[in-house]
Amino acid sequence: MTQPHPDKRVASVELFFDLVFVFAITQVSDVLRADDSWAGLGRALVVFIPIYWAWVGTTMHANLHDVERPLDRLGILTIGLCGLFMALALPGAYHTSGLLFGASYWAARLVLFVLTRRTYRRVGFNSFIAAACISGPLLVFGGLVHGTTRIAVWALAAAIDLAVPYLVRARLVDVPFEPSHLSERYGSFVIIALGESVVATGVAAGHHPLVAVRVAAVAVAFALTCALWYLYFVYSAGAIRDALQSAMVTIEVVRPVLPYGHLGFIAGIIAMSAGIGEVIVDPRAHLPTDVTALLFGGTALYLATFGYTGWRMFRSIGAPRLTTAAICVTVGGVADRVPALAALSILTFPIIALNVTESRLAPLPRHWRRRDTAPFG
Repeated sequence: MTQPHPDKRVASVELFFDLVFVFAITQVSDVLRADDSWAGLGRALVVFIPIYWAWVGTTMHANLHDVERPLDRLGILTIGLCGLFMALALPGAYHTSGLLFGASYWAARLVLFVLTRRTYRRVGFNSFIAAACISGPLLVFGGLVHGTTRIAVWALAAAIDLAVPYLVRARLVDVPFEPSHLSERYGSFVIIALGESVVATGVAAGHHPLVAVRVAAVAVAFALTCALWYLYFVYSAGAIRDALQSAMVTIEVVRPVLPYGHLGFIAGIIAMSAGIGEVIVDPRAHLPTDVTALLFGGTALYLATFGYTGWRMFRSIGAPRLTTAAICVTVGGVADRVPALAALSILTFPIIALNVTESRLAPLPRHWRRRDTAPFG
């Protein structure tokens, strides 16, 4: 199996590839804004997982190969085109463009299967084979049927994609993942999602007069996004990198913390940004209950995911962050009784307070050591 370079850097083709997923995240958020009910949330998650999993598969491939070679560059750009088609199909994925969505995903997974077949030959059954032979065809079949049948088939495909890495984990013990590259790539996806929340704020504000109350809402929304960025990148990104580098069996950290854990981070950000868009539209109005659930629940999910990843890395649950997540859920239950700007401000305050608390409990380290787990404990 190919050994990765010990100082592997993110390639320019990977950064270019990410641009497609900036658009894709925006499209997923738009799908959620169009139907912010619980059923709409489930449908948005079902179409987001294949997009996310195509990105995950490409990242894992890039981690194990030199993607500056012409064939690998061409393959990643082709997957990017498939991702663009998936993103374009999202607004009508449950209506007229379901086949385009499913076929684009299958095409992306077939390209990945071809690119990775030599590296994973000794592994046997793996996520690349499962996506090419099972979940990909299921998404195409789902695009040919309609209504609840399409939702059920696509949900099954998403569940298969999520389950396979866990089921075959024992076969991936000897795969030589490069930790610093992986931590940087997944951090980039968090940046993409947080960037989409900034875009959502700007787009919503740009379509309405910039009166004082809306300008204030933009400022508070940006402060919330900055506070969420700070929680991840000031402490947690270094902890994740350290845990990957020092793990006795890398796959036991890679699998739960990166593909699974970051799904929670990204889903929370998308839900939160969908709620922010509604606040910017009318800061004086009271938010509907569903929008309040997205705004506060998405933020709580983001915070709670630190508890999960912290436990998997350091057996530490991150009490301050879990406590703040519980506060978000509790306050969110009554936030629809106040104007939208007030609700957003109430949400932002404990996140900023959490950052201040953590900065005092654990001064910023220049270099991470395994015992420096304050953000998670």
